[in-house]
Amino acid sequence: MKINNLFFFAILIAAMGCAKEEEEKPAPVTPTYDATITLRAGETYQVIQGFGCASAFTPPGTSAYTTAEFDRLFGSGAGQVGLHIFRIRLATDNAWRTTELNYAKEAVQRGARIIASPWSPPASMKTNGNLIGGSLKPDSSAAFARYLNDFALYMEANGAPLYAISVQNEPDYVPGYEGCGYTAEQMRDFIRDHGQTITATRLMAPECASNNQNYLNTILSDPGAVANLDIAAGHIYGGGVTENQLAKSLGKEVWMTEHLDTNITYAANINTALEIHDCLTKANFNAYIWWYGKRFYGPIGQDGLVTKRGFVLSQFARFIKPGSVRLGVGVNSRSDVFISAYQNGTKRIIVAINTGPGDVNQTISIDTGTLSAMVPYTTTELKNVEQGNPITASGNSIKVLLPHRSITTLVEQ
Repeated sequence: MKINNLFFFAILIAAMGCAKEEEEKPAPVTPTYDATITLRAGETYQVIQGFGCASAFTPPGTSAYTTAEFDRLFGSGAGQVGLHIFRIRLATDNAWRTTELNYAKEAVQRGARIIASPWSPPASMKTNGNLIGGSLKPDSSAAFARYLNDFALYMEANGAPLYAISVQNEPDYVPGYEGCGYTAEQMRDFIRDHGQTITATRLMAPECASNNQNYLNTILSDPGAVANLDIAAGHIYGGGVTENQLAKSLGKEVWMTEHLDTNITYAANINTALEIHDCLTKANFNAYIWWYGKRFYGPIGQDGLVTKRGFVLSQFARFIKPGSVRLGVGVNSRSDVFISAYQNGTKRIIVAINTGPGDVNQTISIDTGTLSAMVPYTTTELKNVEQGNPITASGNSIKVLLPHRSITTLVEQ
């Protein structure tokens, strides 16, 4: 028995020693790196028309939007997302039209622009007589164009004018729910032959599920269709985040009108920030619109509170107002830090995404003129658009600490 007790005591002492060694190990130190980048003040790109979300249908487990939730989505103060665009569904039934109208009025009261997309023409105008599947009957094209224009007139008469209306949500994908298929040639012909009927708002198309360049180019290659098309629009569920060169040469704005990611980890939210960065800097999109505004993966959750993704969106939306112009930016000396810059009136806005494991002392210079003091707003895994103290500029440059895996927006005072 004594031998067993001594053996147990020895094991206990050894375990205590291991525990003490673990306690005495120093906490891991986050490395800090230096980086430099130069803004090109005279190099300008697209005008930013805004950031937004949608309200089509009511997803499972989600209640109707409240006034407080509209404040969170479209307000631009602390703790709010600051969105500027609200995408609604052009429904064929009056009950949902009333719901969308009431939602749109709430958004308009907070300064938002409203865009509308039909998921299907009325069943009577379709080849299969059903809201699900099928396509638009050729002899219903003129009537459908009037239908779109009438909806724009209805919204305007009821206090929620549309900024733009789409011909069809995702015409290249016919799902097992409400939808309608168009070939690129059918979409081109509709816009060319009937787009002039839509006079009550701007016309937007094609809103392909993927960023399908060939589909869009079929439309943009026809002068008659181009004359009737105001905004080229698409989603990025495939096809890559790339710029449409033909749209650029024709002076057409290109809007990204829907995307989502159901993954809500912090890494996924950082990826959303990178996606927005790429949409603005690689594809030169004029607008970025998330899918559901109120959903567990949306800017506000099903509890009505702003989510981490909402705060990520707000790093752009609260500070890059409609009418801002994107500025040119050189190559950063750290490849894991992504920086974009914008001019809004006399103020510059800089968004820096540090995807790396280390903090970065980032020096930002401007090639002409000087920078004023800038106020940082930072989101990390633990912070949500936290405002920091103003950072004083030194002549043509400013230095800011970018925490690891973070997003920081700098706003010139």
